[in-house]
Amino acid sequence: MEPQPTAAAAIETVFRMESPRVIAAAARVVRDVGVAEELAQDALVAALEQWPRDGVPDRPGAWLTAVARRRAVDLVRRRATHARKLAEIGRDLESAPPPGEPADLADPDAIDDDLLRLVFTACHPVLSADARIALTLRLLGGLTTEEIARAFLTPEATVAQRIVRAKRTLAERAVPFEVPAGPDREARLGSVLDVIYLIFNEGYAATAGDDLVRPALCEDALRLARVLAGLMPKEPEVHALTALLELQASRVAARTGPDGAPVLLADQDRGRWNRMLIARGVAALHQADATATGAPGRYALQAAVAACHAHAVRYEDTDWATIATLYGLLAARAPSPVVELNRAVAVSMARGPAEALRIVDGLIQDPALRGYHLLPSVRGDLLDRLGRPAEARAEFERAAELARNGRERELLLARAARCA
Repeated sequence: MEPQPTAAAAIETVFRMESPRVIAAAARVVRDVGVAEELAQDALVAALEQWPRDGVPDRPGAWLTAVARRRAVDLVRRRATHARKLAEIGRDLESAPPPGEPADLADPDAIDDDLLRLVFTACHPVLSADARIALTLRLLGGLTTEEIARAFLTPEATVAQRIVRAKRTLAERAVPFEVPAGPDREARLGSVLDVIYLIFNEGYAATAGDDLVRPALCEDALRLARVLAGLMPKEPEVHALTALLELQASRVAARTGPDGAPVLLADQDRGRWNRMLIARGVAALHQADATATGAPGRYALQAAVAACHAHAVRYEDTDWATIATLYGLLAARAPSPVVELNRAVAVSMARGPAEALRIVDGLIQDPALRGYHLLPSVRGDLLDRLGRPAEARAEFERAAELARNGRERELLLARAARCA
């Protein structure tokens, strides 16, 4: 029987919400995220066959997990007699819960542990950054290949290949389905946080295309950060990243005008900033402070900068001196030319454009910023404030040439035109 549209829509919604946990539970058994994803799809097919006929179960997530887990166990048992590696997995089954018992599968601690393993597996350093992002959005965000391709303006075939290769690499390199311990954990956690931050940034300031902001990507990244904070409540940088994303997400609606044109921070209507997200961000930042045992990490420092902006009722009230200090600490903690460029902006507001221009001029020869449009954009702004309009115009025009986002390009050309 073909499912009714309403049932199909309900199944799609449930699967989107529950697929990460379903995949994680199956991966715990088969130790292969590619196979686990296929088993999750099998569970989805079973739901499409049974739910329209029998009704949606009371606990749809547990139902999907039970089906995927049962099929995972069946698969392992079939393979267990043929290879030593699979025999080892078979031994793990002796201590695993019996298949197909929802009460066991619904154990929230066990499922959350599996989900955490899936997060660390999808963000393993053996994968490229692009592969980690694609796989994370696929496995944990529940996005389809088409949706990922559309979000990152990448051909669907490229994203599909990226995901296939990522899963193959994890299998070939025998990446363990586990949360690492000790120093490995800190290194791997950094990779996890970076991937989530990259996803958010692509939504917050799209590198290409006709839209400056892609709110759906911001929401996906924020949701992943919240999930991770729930899974790892004692990790200060996890709370710090969550705080940073909450605070930045609070400004998304004000970043563009009705026509989609970018609105600079100084011109934003702060009444459009989401106060609930700001409150959540401040709370997460406090949680980061409460769990920290040493100096603040780079996400904690960035979140503190975002909090400074959030606390300013008007742009003129911004505590630029504190922000400049925070960027100085960030430059010492995690030096990079982009951090230094951001520090220059804060310095320009706290101590004037002349001092900031010296910092920016020191970055001109940095190869990492050679094609970075924000370098000439910032330099143009400083030159304009110093009363050097012709040079400022040239910098804005150069920034526009480098910008790949259409909205940013329009803004930069408009700023160039105003430099008479």
